[in-house]
Formats: sequence, structure tokens, C-alpha cells
Amino acid sequence: MTDPALEVVEFLLTTHLYTENRDLDENDLPPRYRQVFWKDGAIERPLSATNETARTATGVERPWDAVSDLLFTQQTEFSGKLSLTQPDMALDWFLDRADDDRILTNPTIAAEVEHRDDVDVTHEEAREGNRPIQADRVWIDSLLEEYFDDGEDGDAEMLDLVHVRAPEEIEMTLDDLVLTEDQEGEISKIVTAIEHRDYLAQIGLREIGKLLFVGPPGTGKTTISRALAHELGMPFVEVKLSMITSQYLGETAKNVEKTFEVAKRLSPCILFIDEFDSVAKTRRSDEHAALKRAVNTLLKSIDDISLIRDDVLLIGATNHPDQLDAAAWRRFDEIVNFPKPDWQMRADILRVVTRQMNIADFDPEGVADRTEGLTGSDLRMVLREAVLEALTEGRMELTQADILDAVEDFEERDNLKNMDMIDGEGAKVAGDGRGESDDHDHDHSDHDHDHDH
Repeated sequence: MTDPALEVVEFLLTTHLYTENRDLDENDLPPRYRQVFWKDGAIERPLSATNETARTATGVERPWDAVSDLLFTQQTEFSGKLSLTQPDMALDWFLDRADDDRILTNPTIAAEVEHRDDVDVTHEEAREGNRPIQADRVWIDSLLEEYFDDGEDGDAEMLDLVHVRAPEEIEMTLDDLVLTEDQEGEISKIVTAIEHRDYLAQIGLREIGKLLFVGPPGTGKTTISRALAHELGMPFVEVKLSMITSQYLGETAKNVEKTFEVAKRLSPCILFIDEFDSVAKTRRSDEHAALKRAVNTLLKSIDDISLIRDDVLLIGATNHPDQLDAAAWRRFDEIVNFPKPDWQMRADILRVVTRQMNIADFDPEGVADRTEGLTGSDLRMVLREAVLEALTEGRMELTQADILDAVEDFEERDNLKNMDMIDGEGAKVAGDGRGESDDHDHDHSDHDHDHDH
């Protein structure tokens, strides 16, 4: 349980020290404080601590009540402003109660105390561990508002094309996922490349940081990309390529260019292009010339963007790699396979997803035996149904039987989605004249999104 007084004193100390030290910038403020003071695209000094700003930043319902009995605090009744009458005493009080790990989350305070003998932190270390302001929702919204403030036609369509997530909005982390050895290796390499961008630029290695994720729906292409954005503290810019061919989009080539421009302005960021096989479909089709121009613009934009130069990591994803032509393949320096999970991966996925569940006599390997051909997304759906079914029976503890029943129900629903209805004369399972199928290694192509695996 947090100490309300400690929370409020830290906030008051931070506003005081940041106002006094002009060498500090926005990245020295903890994200929970930045959102309070962000206004019109900037954080202006002096920072004013009031009951309202303190409540928002700390979550303490009555900030002044929490610190009113301390000798070094005061409140101005007319304005409601909170301040420190003796900042040095307040700092000593705070350091007596805060450990080094807490101080490392606040670069403003770390900068003030790094030379003290009783503290083992550095300002640089705290800065490195603090999420940069470019990853804050308020910063992203401010930039997008400024960028689209010109009122040009097509801007609304452009915003329909792109969805931007702040890292703080992505709940899934890499620790929540089960990866193949190949996936772990590629992620490790790209993280290393991002950390050594300056060196790579110095030696002239610029064609790096364009990944293509290939595999069936539900195998984790989107989820791993988002988790990587969370891990790196980068905005996640997502575009579904099929929208380029939408009849509702007007100046498609211009919108494609703006997509890449937004990514460059939000850099460092991840630009995730889903449904990349739409490129091949459009290039081979007899569609309107404007759509082909849009695709050519896309391919040129991919050529022109760079992790080393622009701080943009490009990830393309496709469920249908067989539909990509050579022009699409050669845009990427790394191809990462996302297969359906094998028996061991399914068991590992089940362990990860059920970490916070209460399950009697749980046997992940036994469930893995029964779920050949299911993806990580499918397994999560199975567990969700098992939980909901138990809740309808008034139970918050699952059993192995609950999960196996949910597997059976999932298989029945999966068979139903593969049925062909013919003029109201009945139905049959696609590919099986007997009316039922024992083949579970099918493509779950109706999932709208990939999920962890």
C-alpha cells in the first residue's frame, strides 16, 4: 500500500526542483506528472502544484490532508496552491522513506541527489529508465492535432487509415508471450540495432529494420509487434493495407504518403502495416489506376524510410505470403515465420495465459494433446469460454474438465464456421462430405486480430 504523504511530497519536490533547475527537460519528469502539466504542446515553467494537479498526478484523493501536518508544507487558501516552505527538509524527509528503486523512477529528484553519499543512483540511469515523452498519449495527440490542423481535404480519411497507440495503452508485454526461437532471435537483433543506431549509421549500414511477419491468423503477428512497442517505449502506428483499396478513400496515394509522414514525425516509433498481401492483389489486378499509384507510392515509401535515419521500425504482416511478388518481398531485410504452435508451445501458452487463474488439477500437456492445429488466439478463446461457463455456474475455480469441455465446444463452433449453406437445403462441412471433420489443422481466417501465442 502506498503512503499518501510520500506520494504528495514527491510531487511537490518534483515541481519545485524542475522549476528551479533549467537544465532539466520534459524527459526528467515522470510520465504520471507530465500528463498533468502538458498544455498546448509543451510543459511550461513554473510548475504549479495544487490540490487538483496533485490529485491527478498521485491518485491521492485529498492531497493537502495527507501533508498538512508536515512542518515544511503550506497551502495558499485563495489559490489552493501547495508548496514547500523548506525544500531541503522536505528532500531529507523524502529520502528517509524512499528507496533507490523509487528514486530511479524520478529523474528530476535523481539529478538533485546523485552526488549524495546516502543515495546510490545517477541522473543518467534514471533518464534511461524513464519512458520518453514521445511515448506519451498527450504528446502523440498534440502532434497529430498540429499535423492535421491545416484542414486539407482527405485528412479525415487519413485518420481512418491509421491507428496510433501509446506504449502506456498496450497491456501485453513480451513476457506475456511464448515465442519461437526464431522470433526471439529476430526481436533480440532488432532491439540491439535500435540501441546501436549511431554505430550502424557510422559504418554505413542503413538498410536494416524492415521486418515481414508471415503466418496464419491468430499466431501473434500483431500482438508481438504491439508488445515490442511497449517494451521499447515507442508509439505504435498501425495501418491496415486493405483500406487503401477501399472505395471510401479518395486520394489514396496522398494518404499513404501521410501515413509514413506521421510515422516519421512520431519517431522513434514502430510502423506496423497489416494485410501486406493486399499489395500483390492490387498490383496484379485491373483496378483503377489510382489504386495502383497508391501501391507504387507505398513501395517507394518503404524504400525511403529507415530505422537508422528516421528512427522508424517497419513491420509488415501477412497471412498469405504466397500472394506476395518479388517487388514486395525485397522490401524487407528480415522474414520472420509465425507458425501455428506445436505441442510444447501450446502447453507453454496455456501456462502463461492461466497464470492468474485458479484451476484444480490443471494439466497443460493434457490440453495440448487435445488442441492440435489451434493457434494462441484460439487457446485464449477456449480459456475465456471455460471461465465464463464456470461463472454462470457460480464458480471462480476452474477444473481440467471445464477446459476440455471448452475445447470441445470450440471445435464444434469451428466446424460451424466452415459450413457451406446451399439455398436453404442444409449444410455440409467444407471439404468433408460426411458432415463432420476431424481435421483441426485449418486456417482460422475469421479472426480479426492476431493474439499472443
